[in-house]
Amino acid sequence: MPGDKSISHRALILGALSVGETRISGLLEGEDVLNTAQSMRALGAKVERTGDFAWVVRGVGVAGFAQPRDPLDFGNSGTGCRLVMGAVAGCPITAVFDGDASLRSRPMRRVLDPLEQVGARVIAGGEGGRLPLTLQGARNPLPIEYRTPVASAQIKSAVLLAGLAAPGTTTVIETEASRDHTELMLRHFGAEIVSVPEGAHGRRITLTGQPELRGADVVVPADPSSAAFPVVAALIVEGSDLILTDVMTNPLRTGLFTTLREMGGSIEESEVRGDAGEPMARLRVQASRLRGVEVPPERAPSMIDEYLILAVAAAFAEGRTIMRGLKELRVKESDRLAATAEMLRVNGVNVEISGDDLIVEGRGHVPGGGLVTTHMDHRIAMSALVMGLVADKPVKVDDTAFIATSFPDFIPMMRSLGAEFS
Repeated sequence: MPGDKSISHRALILGALSVGETRISGLLEGEDVLNTAQSMRALGAKVERTGDFAWVVRGVGVAGFAQPRDPLDFGNSGTGCRLVMGAVAGCPITAVFDGDASLRSRPMRRVLDPLEQVGARVIAGGEGGRLPLTLQGARNPLPIEYRTPVASAQIKSAVLLAGLAAPGTTTVIETEASRDHTELMLRHFGAEIVSVPEGAHGRRITLTGQPELRGADVVVPADPSSAAFPVVAALIVEGSDLILTDVMTNPLRTGLFTTLREMGGSIEESEVRGDAGEPMARLRVQASRLRGVEVPPERAPSMIDEYLILAVAAAFAEGRTIMRGLKELRVKESDRLAATAEMLRVNGVNVEISGDDLIVEGRGHVPGGGLVTTHMDHRIAMSALVMGLVADKPVKVDDTAFIATSFPDFIPMMRSLGAEFS
């Protein structure tokens, strides 16, 4: 499986903010991550590929970024863009952030609000803080305490990356805990950071500013968000028996696997190990009869990117599946809540959106035969193609080009497992 995208972005960024050399193995070489690598070069770090999925970063230290000569182009990547905004916010430089049509349509204001409290300024930008946007970093960054309005690892990470350059302590408070890759990797690179429970489901994260981060080796585990597609395919294609190696099993990322097991899916873990604070394991997945379940809203942060493929599994299950609390899906690469419902509907599945809940009526099979509009969204394209593997009639998608942003080898890998695409 390809390397985890979240870890790949963060390894490049923290390597660039460190002193010395960072060696990264297993890096995801998709377009999103390659755009982050290029942005680190533009900001003064030395970033080079030394072999297949092996990279070296020679950093410039905390607040050491140089002013880029050209706009930083993040393509389709909201994660890369928002995290680098945080890193730039703590540096006395000005940078232009841009991306493709999809990224230009996505909101940036909820990241920019706390960065302006740190001392950064938006010099120019589209309505609502949309790209293209010019950000002036703080000359004297301020430590802040910030409560995130939604469970978002991107907001949290942007604030923490900006807080690296500020004196004193920067604190982020989450009502619902989001994925903690930034905290784990900051600690791996030498930062002093403490995370403690806050309320029933939240966390309070406190970072001591102005550390000297040191280059560190990073082994990138396989991406559970990418693994989601062959995992669901194996569960729904009769006779399947699939083994995936070194898949990240961080509990803040494995809500899908938990849900699929509740639905009756056979997913077994073995050979558990860890690197840079991230657990990983060997997964064996076997075809299973799935049943509908109710997915609680507090699980959403641990599987926010996986609801599209979960909806496909739900369509092939027996009975109703209710996925609650999916508001965050409305502001992804597309309005994923509406797009997921439409993907199922055009293929004969009974589906309903009720507020922020998605309700799928599973009948054990999918009629298929529909043309799915992907809205330039890689996960819609892959989910629809997995659905087509077992649908009564073939499923078509209007565009597969954007799959390259996260999983460039998706189609050849699936073909190697026996999938038929045309």
